[in-house]
Amino acid sequence: MSEIHIDRKVLSDLQEVMEDGYLQLLETFLADSEIRLSQLHGAKNADELAHAAHSFKGSSSNMGAVALAELCRQLEDRVNHGPLQGIEDLINQIDREYAAVRGLYCDERQRVSIG
Repeated sequence: MSEIHIDRKVLSDLQEVMEDGYLQLLETFLADSEIRLSQLHGAKNADELAHAAHSFKGSSSNMGAVALAELCRQLEDRVNHGPLQGIEDLINQIDREYAAVRGLYCDERQRVSIG
């Protein structure tokens, strides 16, 4: 998988469009992502898992988290079309990618609040 976690152009475009709301956008993404991860881990059936993966894919994509969005897309596709074996590994990859992305967005949040 690519080592590119975040598309910086997307972040820069978001900052330009959102202006003063950019910091809030970062904080909302981080908070929502924690909820979405919990939903992935707590899904009781395929529908819940597909919905959680789809939601996480959309928000990640909107925020430029390209690798995370791609993993969520793969998970959604696997849940909808099979095979289901190995899904736990995909969720673990999502966890790891989110941990990397979270650190980068926390750094970005710090940079914006200082600047």
